Amino acid sequence: MLFVVVDVFVHRLNGEQKALLARAPAAAAAAGCGPVRAVEPYRPASLDRAHIGGSDVKAMPLLSTYPSVPPASGPHAPTPLGAGIYRTAPPIAQAIHSLEHAAAIVWYDPVATSMPELARIRAFFERGDERAKVIVAPYDYPGEGAAGRLPDQQRMALVAWHHVRYCARPSLAVAFDFVHSYRFNLYQWSAYRGEAPERFVPI
Repeated sequence: MLFVVVDVFVHRLNGEQKALLARAPAAAAAAGCGPVRAVEPYRPASLDRAHIGGSDVKAMPLLSTYPSVPPASGPHAPTPLGAGIYRTAPPIAQAIHSLEHAAAIVWYDPVATSMPELARIRAFFERGDERAKVIVAPYDYPGEGAAGRLPDQQRMALVAWHHVRYCARPSLAVAFDFVHSYRFNLYQWSAYRGEAPERFVPI
C-alpha cells in the first residue's frame, strides 16, 4: 500500500504541467482554437473498431469515408503506432489503432514545421514521462485529397478516440491540456475524460 501511495505521489502534476493547464484557456483563444468536438463512430458502427485485413475490411478505406479529418476512430491496422515524435507522416491506419488504446495525437500541418511553438511541443512530448501514449506528427497524405490534409487555416489538430480539436496555430498549453484529458494515464486516471475502449492496453 505504501508503494502505491509513493508511486502516485511521484507522478503528480509538476509545476510546469500545472502552469500549462492554467494558461490553456487564454492560449486557446490566442491560438484560434475551437472547442473539443465529439466525433460520431465510423459507419456502419460495426466497423468502428474493425481491423484492416479481416473479412469485414480487406483494405484501408479512403480517408474521406471517416467522419472527421483527421480520423478519430474507424477501421485500422492490427498493430498500433508507437508513441513518439514523427518527422514524416506515419502510417495512418496504425495511428488510428493507437487512439483505440487511449493515445492522443498532436497532428500538425507541414506548413507549421518551422514554427517555434511546434518545436516546444516536440521537445515537451519527447520527454520520458510526457511521451507515454502521445504521438506528434505531420498530417500529410496527399494521395487522399482534402481528407489527407488538415482543414483550411488549421495548423494543429488534437485527436483522441471520438474527439477532435482544431487550432489555427500550434500551442503547447492547449496540446497538453488536451493530452491531460484524453490520453489515459494510469497515474492520473481521474483526469481522463475520454472513451477509448482499450485504454489499459499499451501502444
